[in-house]
Amino acid sequence: MTSDPGWRRRAWTQGCGQRRGARPGYPAGVEISTGQGPAEVALDEARKPAFLLIMTHGAGGTADTSDVLAASAAAAGLGATVARVQQPYRVRGARAPGSPERQDAAWLEIVAELRARYPGIPLVQGGRSNGARVACRTAAAADARGVVALAFPLHPPGRPDISRAGELRGAGVDVLVVNGERDPFGVPARADASRVVILPGETHALSRRPAAVGEAVREWLSELLGVGLRGGVR
Repeated sequence: MTSDPGWRRRAWTQGCGQRRGARPGYPAGVEISTGQGPAEVALDEARKPAFLLIMTHGAGGTADTSDVLAASAAAAGLGATVARVQQPYRVRGARAPGSPERQDAAWLEIVAELRARYPGIPLVQGGRSNGARVACRTAAAADARGVVALAFPLHPPGRPDISRAGELRGAGVDVLVVNGERDPFGVPARADASRVVILPGETHALSRRPAAVGEAVREWLSELLGVGLRGGVR
């Protein structure tokens, strides 16, 4: 991997750690510069990655919630290099993402930097809640093969008249939605995405059954990319 001013290695204590097959000594995280400030990226790097998964957090959250970690672990188990992104607005301490245009522009800068360093493999991007919205809005521009949308916020609580289903339907790529049946932000219809998995008893947090989240993601990624079936990506 080449060095670049936009890619600064940092030895964080909070990173993904190393798994079997990862490069020994690879730093737990990197910092990527964007027009909105730096993003922090925790990496779990496969020696010979089958694909790249980039995941991010919800508004005001972090990229180490149980559902994001479960999805990341599922992808890592299929041979992916996984990047968990703390977006610039969270790095600078803000809780609200601000303008979607600026948020999306910064996200695409992050994706471009990661893709340049892991070339020639398919990209899947995703996130939870607001992060899922970003992943859907930018999927076509990022040339992603698919989107993992965890706890997609279909509408503000109590306002089903303000639907965001158009972001799912307009992604332009295959989208997996995993939502809890008791999510106050609503549950997308099965026609809104390629696959909609509704977990009984779960709320917007998707924190009660992370194994079920991971299994839904693992199964969908296997089918989408042909990984974990014959040892490669079709």
